[in-house]
Amino acid sequence: MKLISPTDREVDIGQTLLPHEYIGMTRREVLDGYLRDRAISYGTKALNALVTEIEVPKSKDGKYVISYANVDGNTKETVEVDYVIGADGANSRVAKAIDAGEYNYAIAFQERIRVSDEKLKFYEELAEMYVGDDVSPDFYGWVFPKYDHVGVGTGTVVNRPAIKQYQKAIRDRAGAKIEGGKIIRVEAHPIPEHYRPRRVVGRAALVGDAAGYVTKCSGEGIYFAAKSGRMAGEAVSKVVAATGKVPNQDQMIKEYIKPYDKLYLPTYTVLDLLQKVFFSSNAAREAFVELCKSEYVQRVTFNSYLYKKVQGTNPLQDVILLFQTIGSLFRGNALTRPDAEYSNPVESLKRL
Repeated sequence: MKLISPTDREVDIGQTLLPHEYIGMTRREVLDGYLRDRAISYGTKALNALVTEIEVPKSKDGKYVISYANVDGNTKETVEVDYVIGADGANSRVAKAIDAGEYNYAIAFQERIRVSDEKLKFYEELAEMYVGDDVSPDFYGWVFPKYDHVGVGTGTVVNRPAIKQYQKAIRDRAGAKIEGGKIIRVEAHPIPEHYRPRRVVGRAALVGDAAGYVTKCSGEGIYFAAKSGRMAGEAVSKVVAATGKVPNQDQMIKEYIKPYDKLYLPTYTVLDLLQKVFFSSNAAREAFVELCKSEYVQRVTFNSYLYKKVQGTNPLQDVILLFQTIGSLFRGNALTRPDAEYSNPVESLKRL
């Protein structure tokens, strides 16, 4: 993996990975299909449908009524259920139905680009991450290999209206490496910036993006979506096996929310702090890239990424890193230009 600074300084990262460790790239259309088929093979009843409405029960033991448009039969249908787990993304209908509260969000924009075989060969074992306020004022731009094409994209929270400007900038930064490529798909998705205020309400729970489980800095959500879905399902199963009833709100907070937060809240907190410190200005981004030359920084960063927990650190190395950070920030301030100003007071107030 290569990290590229605002002044186009390049640092190869991932040098501390062990032979069995790697950073995987995925195509969601392939992964999602595999997971769906796997769930069906274990007995899940899958409906090819669009949920249009969720009625919350008016009594303690009432049913949730889910209305949906069945795509296969082109019919409108309803189903009554005792428990709902909302894994329906950032624009979650379940979250709205249960009044789970709103969150701030980023827009992630990506173009799938088919490049020549020669250019694709260059990215066969390489992913690139670009930082700089030209590609994003608070995130990063990327070129990721996707089997027979590359994904080129960027994201932002603080200046969402300028996302196409930032997308043009990441294409320009990649330059000749993707020159002549054909855009085969354009994608844009909202990415939650923090937990929903309420992730369990009554007999309904949220998981994945619907709950707000996306980390800062990396923007990763797939692992946490899968893990939270499993933990929520196991919590329901545990309570049903013990009591013969589906869990209430307090039981799910105890069996799902608290264990999840114990495992991952420190990771979210640390990555949130890192993003605020190092993605806040071009000087800080330049310092971040310089610091990533350090074997210690790479080892802690990748171990935390791979194993989803803040890894144990070395106090002496941390003191050394503190002084290195101060020096890198001074050098970054001297090397880079100030960030461009922007203003979007209305857009910045929007929530999902």
